[in-house]
Amino acid sequence: MADFINSDMCQSIVVLAGAGISVSSGIPDFRSANTGLYDTLRPELLTASELDQALIGDDPTLALDKGMFLENPLPCLELKRSFILGTQERRWRATLAHRFVEMLHTKLGKLTRWYTQNIDGLELQTSIPREKIVNVHGSMGAAACEVCGAEMDFGEFCSKIRTNIKDISGDDAEAPSQSTPIDCPRCNNPTMKPTIVLFRSSLPKEFHVRCQQDLPECDLLIIMGTSLTVAPANSLVYRVPMTSLRLVMNNEMVGRRLGIDYEDDSVRDVWASGYTDQSCLDLSERLGWLDDLATMADELPESSADLLRKKLAQR
Repeated sequence: MADFINSDMCQSIVVLAGAGISVSSGIPDFRSANTGLYDTLRPELLTASELDQALIGDDPTLALDKGMFLENPLPCLELKRSFILGTQERRWRATLAHRFVEMLHTKLGKLTRWYTQNIDGLELQTSIPREKIVNVHGSMGAAACEVCGAEMDFGEFCSKIRTNIKDISGDDAEAPSQSTPIDCPRCNNPTMKPTIVLFRSSLPKEFHVRCQQDLPECDLLIIMGTSLTVAPANSLVYRVPMTSLRLVMNNEMVGRRLGIDYEDDSVRDVWASGYTDQSCLDLSERLGWLDDLATMADELPESSADLLRKKLAQR
């Protein structure tokens, strides 16, 4: 795979990434059983009617539903408060996987587009030009009105989150005891929020436009840390040309129903089994990029940095 990436046959690389590339950053997990935020959520703490609290208790994703947000934006902002402020404070750092994708651009100039399903904004900590990144499900690192689309400076938005939205985790002693909405400066509706895509909302038009531009010329699709269960992002798997190679970096065999072939005699599909950070580190070594990664060691999250230093010590 390293030889192909370095060859003239590989000119256009498209990356599709999911939550697995951010695991080592320590970002809170929403869906894991017993420990994820959805499982540990206490809906009675949310600013909502008893009926809505009961509904959210049965299905926590309703707090992030567009219809509910337009009726009452507070549960969404209360649920995401710590995540929003953590993003502004850069509480979490880009991982080895993020830095690997960065080097596809800086070292080779072959990164056509990075489609990320993550809303954590860690890709924005890299030097990759913003136009090469498509946030399929939006981003936690920007703010806009859900009704009229007016943008708000993210620093100003975070200041309002601190002063207007209560902390249901109980960690912030300076948080208000009651929540009040954040009004849009243009339309005056109380509908300012991070630019994440709410449930029952349409994906950004950019996703569809970029897919039409990028996929026909793709030589290599790298699939990183995603279960490939969420449409339409998973459609990239079968929309690239039949001549494209597909590299799956994941600890499970994903995408079989989408046509990915995990047999030993597969012509176009390669599976790098294991955690994404490790797979990216191993491929970086084969590409001769370890010295470049070494200069970033202090910027990595602790687990990524430890993995890199062990690899460097083995040389």
